[in-house]
Amino acid sequence: MYRSHTCGELNLSHNNTTVTLAGWVQKSRDKGFMIWVDLRDRYGITQLIFDESRTDKAVFELAKTLGREFVIQVKGTVIERESKNPNMATGDIEILVSELTVLNQAMLPPFTIEDETDGGEDIRMKYRYLDIRRNPVKNSLLFRHKVTQEVRNYLSDKGFCEVETPYLIKSTPEGARDFVVPSRMNPGQFYALPQSPQTFKQLLMVGGMDKYFQIVKCFRDEDLRADRQPEFTQIDCEMAFVEQEDIIDMFEGLTRHLLKEVKGIEVDKFPRMTYEHAMKTYGNDKPDIRFGMEFGELNAVAQHKDFGVFNAAELVVGIAVPGGAAYTRKEIDAFIDWVKRPQVGASGMVYCKYEADGSLKSSVDKFYDQDDLKKWAEITGAKPGDIIFVLSGPANKTRAQLSALRMEVATRLGLRKPDEFAPLWVVDFPLLEWDEESGRFHAMHHPFTSPKPEDIHLIGTEPGKIRANAYDMVLNGNEIGGGSIRIHDKDLQARMFELLGFSKEEAENQFGFLMNAFQFGAPPHGGLAFGLDRLVAILGGQETIRDFIAFPKNNSGRDVMIDAPSAIDNKQLDELFIKLNLNS
Repeated sequence: MYRSHTCGELNLSHNNTTVTLAGWVQKSRDKGFMIWVDLRDRYGITQLIFDESRTDKAVFELAKTLGREFVIQVKGTVIERESKNPNMATGDIEILVSELTVLNQAMLPPFTIEDETDGGEDIRMKYRYLDIRRNPVKNSLLFRHKVTQEVRNYLSDKGFCEVETPYLIKSTPEGARDFVVPSRMNPGQFYALPQSPQTFKQLLMVGGMDKYFQIVKCFRDEDLRADRQPEFTQIDCEMAFVEQEDIIDMFEGLTRHLLKEVKGIEVDKFPRMTYEHAMKTYGNDKPDIRFGMEFGELNAVAQHKDFGVFNAAELVVGIAVPGGAAYTRKEIDAFIDWVKRPQVGASGMVYCKYEADGSLKSSVDKFYDQDDLKKWAEITGAKPGDIIFVLSGPANKTRAQLSALRMEVATRLGLRKPDEFAPLWVVDFPLLEWDEESGRFHAMHHPFTSPKPEDIHLIGTEPGKIRANAYDMVLNGNEIGGGSIRIHDKDLQARMFELLGFSKEEAENQFGFLMNAFQFGAPPHGGLAFGLDRLVAILGGQETIRDFIAFPKNNSGRDVMIDAPSAIDNKQLDELFIKLNLNS
């Protein structure tokens, strides 16, 4: 045994006990006649003491050579510290070392392995194995483990069976690019890495598994951002003989279980919001409802007042910013510059201060009197002391811009509290969305999503009005899970493929295996998948997911630690019958 105890468990109850510890040197303080060393492992830090008058001379001299991150083993006696540290779990004791073994020396790390480090993100990503030794990253990974275990416990208790599905599958269109894998044994043919186990979990329902789940890696070859990785983890679930309410009840229960067991928070029944209401009131389909600033549409009271910008707009819409009347002109101009950034794309912004004395002062006073501006205040819910920010333009684009502004304002005001949780369900999504470029409909979720039963009659006449039997779970402005009731009828699925522009041959080639399975008695079924990385990050109070992934990729999809992706030699390419054309 390299150790009898960990570095986080010793206290005064162990006084005068002989112990053996092993770990990494966090830091060393040499006072000449006395050396103190902080020894660290996953469980905590214990202070070691080497005393010239009580420690063997050879051991004392060896202790002088210890550097940061040396791996050592010590044997010694637990003694009470003269100067206790209340901020450490082991702060009442220290180890008077009698034996010291250097298990491995270490180079000086490229950054300090402390909670607050001097290492930038790039260098920490390159040396991720060192970064993991830091408490923020280590604790994030332990937190992820706790969440994952609670998920498994809950679903297992509810009768779900964990089933693994293949990683080498057939390429099928699911909305993003596939990562493809060449097959040496089948020249010229390729596997795809799954964007999700969608078809396999449906086949498991045909197979009678009834309740399936899997904590599974998924892969999408798409542009990255802070909360997106090319490989990510889903809590993937499917149930047979269920309707939408059954799914919602089951996975609302799971989320409430996680909030209670992981965060100690009791949450009432989740509110529900239609997609249409979410878009009209918040400008996106994953609204953060921890704060207000709901949209107020101002067309009726802002147009036809000789202000051409508003008159020409499809939509004039505003939000009331609490306390914003105190903003200086410089602060307001900073918000105007913010919405003009290419990432947001607004051409400008109108504002109206609602002063404490009840008067209103706008940037367009030339066109609007006090009665007009009071109507703005009524519609946006502004109160004395607030400011109204107004954007205008094409409806969908303007809603997206104001949604981004709303989130930015809330961040600056400190309204997006990481320890406050506001979940909700968004329902009644459109089944289809029209793509101007291709001139056809695309599935808003995926081709297997069932229409609302009462909307099926619209397939042949008004497909754009069909609502999906789908639902998203939103938490603090993030979609953490989504799913749908699936099409289980072969004929309806064929009609859906036709509506999406698949020929019979294309549908057979891509999804013939699923259609064939449906001929052998497919039960009504549906499911939901949570994004585990994002769920864990939000529960952990963070906006980004990287610190909750052991070995993440950077924004270019690269693993800078192992230098992947990388070129392979010509022999491997020849075996795969692949010839590169890097000039096209």
